[in-house]
Amino acid sequence: MKKSLIALAFGTLALGMSEFVMMGILPDIARSLGVSVPQAGHLISAYALGVCIGAPLMVFVARRRPLKWILLLLSALIVIGNLCAAAAPGYWVLLAMRFVSGLPHGAFFGAGSIVAEQVADQGHRTGAVSIMIVGMTVANLFGVPLGTYISGIITWRAAFAIVALWGIVAFVLIRRWVPALPPLPDSGLKGQFRFLRHGAPWAILASVMLGNGGIFCWYSYVGALMIRTSGFAADKLTLIMMLAGFGMFVGNLAGGHLSDRYTPERVVRATLLVASVALAGIFFGARVGWFSLAAMVLATGCLFCVSSPQQLLILENSRGGEMLGAALVQVAFNLGNALGAYCGGLPIDRGLGYEWSALPGVAFALGGFLACAWYVFRFSARRADAR
Repeated sequence: MKKSLIALAFGTLALGMSEFVMMGILPDIARSLGVSVPQAGHLISAYALGVCIGAPLMVFVARRRPLKWILLLLSALIVIGNLCAAAAPGYWVLLAMRFVSGLPHGAFFGAGSIVAEQVADQGHRTGAVSIMIVGMTVANLFGVPLGTYISGIITWRAAFAIVALWGIVAFVLIRRWVPALPPLPDSGLKGQFRFLRHGAPWAILASVMLGNGGIFCWYSYVGALMIRTSGFAADKLTLIMMLAGFGMFVGNLAGGHLSDRYTPERVVRATLLVASVALAGIFFGARVGWFSLAAMVLATGCLFCVSSPQQLLILENSRGGEMLGAALVQVAFNLGNALGAYCGGLPIDRGLGYEWSALPGVAFALGGFLACAWYVFRFSARRADAR
């Protein structure tokens, strides 16, 4: 395994923990800062807003810079944002620092995906991207439970300090192990956005948003579902979430391997169909504990199985604006998070059981499949030419 890919994985590990650890420490922050839990929930939205703004901002600030320089700058921003969050004296400062922490997220994935593709061995481009993304899955497998545990026994500030530590490690490893690659050819500021005139990238981004949103319709409420519907004790939730992270880890590696063996679009279509079946299974079988766990692992595996193939597809369909294209995948991912959480909560707000959150997820996942199928039908020839 190339050391440069390991360095990139440490960066995505820090980003993954920074994004998802909030779900476990939100009550502790609310209690510490004297705000309501819904108000503390705005800290999640602030991070997502930073992701959405940071992606296009990267194009203006760093489009002519060497890729390694961009990654070092973004790693430093991860460290600064989370250290300041750990030391935040009050709610509003923490809110601002969550926004700052989100700025490098999409940009790092954009620059990192290009580096991974360039250093990959022939025929292993998707696998290289999946190694970079594996940090996100390790964050969910170990980092988020660790941050939640430390927040409970020490303070929630320690969770952000751990993220900053991972950011420092990523900075050092990127500086030592990532080769000095030249800047991408400068197509001008307008040229960075030119690829968005075509339908192919929009189809890919729609597939990302809808497919991810479908799984987050259910995953946003997985803790409550496992306790109140599937019948697990509350003290088992940490282990359950680690099991969900294991599904993400395996799914990510499988997605990279299968995409190199077959094609990325085949993997995306097949995975989103499997995700639809898994979500339908959760709706009908959530009251059976073992079945609910199995369907959870399958669904979270699907969540990350599509990550690297979708990242590669956008790179192949955004020539001249690759950094922006790869970063926009993360924007679509986060929009799917927000949209899925909202739509999955609608039946719960109407008094239905938590298993009903999976039902709109089925429709979303099928929508993601159709978006990818439309891409294949309409733009497959163009993709072949790009290769």
